[in-house]
Amino acid sequence: MKQLNLAEAKARLSHLVDQAAKGKSVIIAKSGIAMAKLGPVEDEKPKRIKFGTLKGVLTDEAIAAIEAPLPGEILDVMVSGPVKSGTRK
Repeated sequence: MKQLNLAEAKARLSHLVDQAAKGKSVIIAKSGIAMAKLGPVEDEKPKRIKFGTLKGVLTDEAIAAIEAPLPGEILDVMVSGPVKSGTRK
């Protein structure tokens, strides 16, 4: 991989971006120390959801806790907002 100093990369930025779009990468160095890498953007595909990955991991107790209805106090806060100090029911 090619390494350029910062001043040279700055002067050739447009060309380097074109090269990156074609798949080439370059290391940009400052005082001889690699500081950054300019390269192509890789298309990130969203990860597929794999159903059943927790099968056998969650206990029946954990599943029951997840599926249980929320207590009324919590539902009230979710619906009407937090209780202001000094105004409790």
